[in-house]
Amino acid sequence: MSFQESVRQKIKIANLAGKVLASIGSPGSGKKVNKDAMRELLGINGYAYQKERDLDLHILTDESGTDTIIVLDNELALYRTTLADVAMRKSPTVKEMISIRNAIKILKDTDVVVSRRDETVKALQQACLEMLDFRYEKGDIEAMGKDGMAALDNGYADGVLEILGLFEEILSFELLPKSLAIPHFHLAGALSRKTSGEVAYGPILVYNMMHNKLMLTDDVVGIRDKDKIETLHANIRGEGGAGVEGPAVFEKLAAMFLGRTIKNGGLYRPMA
Repeated sequence: MSFQESVRQKIKIANLAGKVLASIGSPGSGKKVNKDAMRELLGINGYAYQKERDLDLHILTDESGTDTIIVLDNELALYRTTLADVAMRKSPTVKEMISIRNAIKILKDTDVVVSRRDETVKALQQACLEMLDFRYEKGDIEAMGKDGMAALDNGYADGVLEILGLFEEILSFELLPKSLAIPHFHLAGALSRKTSGEVAYGPILVYNMMHNKLMLTDDVVGIRDKDKIETLHANIRGEGGAGVEGPAVFEKLAAMFLGRTIKNGGLYRPMA
């Protein structure tokens, strides 16, 4: 899998996990877990589906032969035990419930449950990411920039947005909040905080989806800084300095990534 494909997969995994997490309600809320997104997430991580009694189970067996079992219901419990044990605890027969030993297991499963609900989803997301290779060569990043330039030259807005999304992911850019958004514009920037604690964004990517115009401003804009917000909007309207415009934006994004300081434990690392 190429570097680009790994980043795309990372974005997909994050989106799926986000959908599941957003669907988890408090116990007793009646809110239903997004099972379709969860199934996709489980499939990416290699879990095999199995129907046991009335349970939807997804099973992953490691090299030691130990089973990790996730029950696909609103509880999303992750078990480390046998299939028979999960079936007995989650969907016991009358004969099984007669046993005092089994009754204790049914009432208390902390000995075999590793996580539940959001913790299960986050653990699964992390496991999916650990399967991906995020090492890169300079040419991988430059090629990504060239793909963006080609999409921009061809007026292919979806292609431009896709490559911008990849750069935003590896540069940790975030979409600007609604208070700074403008209809038909894609706005994203590096997130920071001022000494006052105010959230700020900059530099900021601006893509006019209707007119296929791309720019990267040098502004750092606080979400409560009215003057800076007005300056940003003026730049977007073409009434001020835009910083970098057109295909050169992708060259700048590639240079920003390649020139970054790699911190210990960083996810994206150059090949030796």
